Amino acid sequence: MLRHLPNTITALRILSVPVLVWAGFTRRHDVFTPLLIAGLLSDVLDGILARQLRLVSPLGALLDSIADTLLFYTAVFGAFVFYPDVLRAHAVACALVPLSWLVENVAALVRYGRLSSFHTLLRRVSAYAMGFFIGFLFLGWMRPWLLYAAVTLFVLATVEELALQRVFPTWTSDVRGLWWVLRKRRPAA
Repeated sequence: MLRHLPNTITALRILSVPVLVWAGFTRRHDVFTPLLIAGLLSDVLDGILARQLRLVSPLGALLDSIADTLLFYTAVFGAFVFYPDVLRAHAVACALVPLSWLVENVAALVRYGRLSSFHTLLRRVSAYAMGFFIGFLFLGWMRPWLLYAAVTLFVLATVEELALQRVFPTWTSDVRGLWWVLRKRRPAA
């Protein structure tokens, strides 16, 4: 049972997306916010469980990438519905994140036929920063400095993942980061 726990949590995050979309369309902030925050927290939880219990798998990495993408674009949809003034006030920063994610996802689909699942250290840090910003936003605590920090980390992580796509000719999951990959590939002196 325990060996399926991380993938079960990920699957629940995927299943929450239709409810979140419904809550957005019906403008149910009271439903959208706690479910979104639970989804953000479950993303952290399933990754920690998978690593700590040594249950990391290619299937789990792929499911996590799918769940992350669905939850991310659902959060963007929710921001359009509930916080259009924030999106207008910070239009460039708010556009950079979904645009950079889209570019990386399309590049991965073209290169590998599926979403990348590198789960680099920088991507995780950027996702946590973005999750904090989104959580604070939906709780009514808009923090512009957190938005700009999260966007900067997010764009840097996207650039790293695009570079990793150039390095890996075939789909590879769970890579620590470009620096570690290049260091490992460097010939010994």
